[in-house]
Amino acid sequence: MPEVVSAYIDRIEKNDKKYNAFLSVSKENALKRAHEIQRRIDKGEDISPLAGVPIGLKDNISTMGLETTCASKILGNYKPVFNAAVVDKIEKAGMIITGKLNMDEFALGGSSETGAFGAVHNPWDVSRVAGGSSGGNAAALAAGETPLALGTDTGGSIRQPCSFCGVTGIKPTYGSVSRYGIIAYASSLDQAGPMGLNIEDCAALLSVVSGPCEKDSTCVIEKPFDFSGACTDVKKIKIGLPANFLSKGIDDDVKAAVLAAAKEFEAAGAAVEEFEMPLMDYMIPVYYIIAAAEVSSNLAKYDGLKYGYRSANAKTLSEVYRLSRSEGFGLEAKRRIMLGSFVLSSGYYDAYYKKALQGRALIKAAYDKQFERFDMILSPVAPTTAYKIGENIDDPVKMYMGDIYSVSINLAGLPAVSLPCGFDSLGLPVGLQLIGKLFSEKKLIDAARVYQSRTDFHKKTPGINSAGMDAAGTDAAGTDAAGGSL
Repeated sequence: MPEVVSAYIDRIEKNDKKYNAFLSVSKENALKRAHEIQRRIDKGEDISPLAGVPIGLKDNISTMGLETTCASKILGNYKPVFNAAVVDKIEKAGMIITGKLNMDEFALGGSSETGAFGAVHNPWDVSRVAGGSSGGNAAALAAGETPLALGTDTGGSIRQPCSFCGVTGIKPTYGSVSRYGIIAYASSLDQAGPMGLNIEDCAALLSVVSGPCEKDSTCVIEKPFDFSGACTDVKKIKIGLPANFLSKGIDDDVKAAVLAAAKEFEAAGAAVEEFEMPLMDYMIPVYYIIAAAEVSSNLAKYDGLKYGYRSANAKTLSEVYRLSRSEGFGLEAKRRIMLGSFVLSSGYYDAYYKKALQGRALIKAAYDKQFERFDMILSPVAPTTAYKIGENIDDPVKMYMGDIYSVSINLAGLPAVSLPCGFDSLGLPVGLQLIGKLFSEKKLIDAARVYQSRTDFHKKTPGINSAGMDAAGTDAAGTDAAGGSL
């Protein structure tokens, strides 16, 4: 076990300067814990199947004693005095946290370019973005620097990086994974979820981090997910394919890959039927009004007084507020704070925020109606593959439109899985998403299992070896880290 952890850390130290996926590496603590877990395994203790598996955490997940910065200057050097609930569950399962992963500042972005510590580079082409805001997670997975990662998804922040980097991820149902200790972007939209190299690894991690939490009143699930047992018969699944998602504004290569995936499901016995998804033109404005309103409230606590960055130039109380926030936050954070403050202000609340809430209810109802016809919906994750670093950073509207297929899932609180489904003409990965009704993760994962059993897109790597181990801790000979047969 220690050898496995050491191999991954060596890989990070050797290669990550090219990708900037990790913001910090907890080498000493990880190796110490790996020895502890190995001793427990040697004693024959009853322990999770994921015991000893290395994992990287997005840097908005609180880890006691380890820097948790949200890739922001305003939280530079902040070390939480408590763990997020998901961290306690990960540690209880015996997993090894190797470090914290780069992201967009406070998860505000779709390219992992807005953070204070530099952009994340896509291992498939280091001149391109890794997606966001969980871009560090996806890049680290694609580069073979970690076998599993835990991210957060507010409007596609797990699924879009998975699509751009050719890895797998799950955005769970809102309320199935505790948000306690996860630094908030938009509280009614945020949800933590697993990212890995295949759906089996992601399902195993989701079964660990899901479940009730007395510290989070929005975590309504009664027990952790269990993905064992008989698989759903794909021949009994009816899949909806939103034709208007594929009609305009989408790259031809992305469209072709998604349609080919639909054919693959049909070949496996599923019924696939096209339909028109209502309210598509309202999804982006509804999302960005609500998300901006919530982030303006959530980021108000960073004021230079309690913790985090405080301007050295401030001489008065008003200057502490103004200078600390103006110097500590990046441009995208300021943009969304101002937008959120505007839509919540007197005279504009009814015109914008209230209407956005009404729009959200209509979007949720539209999905509910479709799920009376379909077991799940198949769609693209993003309209393009990974674009060049800096290409869209100065055009926020264009950047926001890249979330057209992903934000409505968060507005409705639904689960979705992101799977690699092909490559474009430049050899860049393309992803699809399967969207289900509330708490239908088992059915989605079973469908994803079928797809990945029939295709090998998830096995493709950007010319990088994977440190010799998969997330189950097995090498090519099928032995575990202790040398025993699995």
